[in-house]
Amino acid sequence: MSGGHWEYIQYRFTDVAEDIDKLIEKNGKLKSEEELKENSWHDDDWYNKYPEDRYYYEYPQEAIEHFKKAAHAVRIAQVYMQRMDWLLSGDDGEESFIRRIDEDLKKLQDEQNHQKEEDRS
Repeated sequence: MSGGHWEYIQYRFTDVAEDIDKLIEKNGKLKSEEELKENSWHDDDWYNKYPEDRYYYEYPQEAIEHFKKAAHAVRIAQVYMQRMDWLLSGDDGEESFIRRIDEDLKKLQDEQNHQKEEDRS
């Protein structure tokens, strides 16, 4: 396995970014029956009394826009950590470090641009 300079902590950044994506995706949406059952301490009476608990918390759109920026910033940090890890661990040389970090950042930017286009349509 390559890297290890920071004990592979960069992979947690991917988990954080994906968690933020899930918060955005679920924002204000109705929970599935399966998700409601996961809260086994809530029965039908509970949901009749607190119907808002059938839904995920709804953050304002301005907050969601900041969530999107945060997820992107975390992904950028992950790219830098990954590439530096490989350089510092001797898996990449300086030239491949620069080439790969540029490629990874361009790919990330292309994905963000694609997502923005989808959000508009």
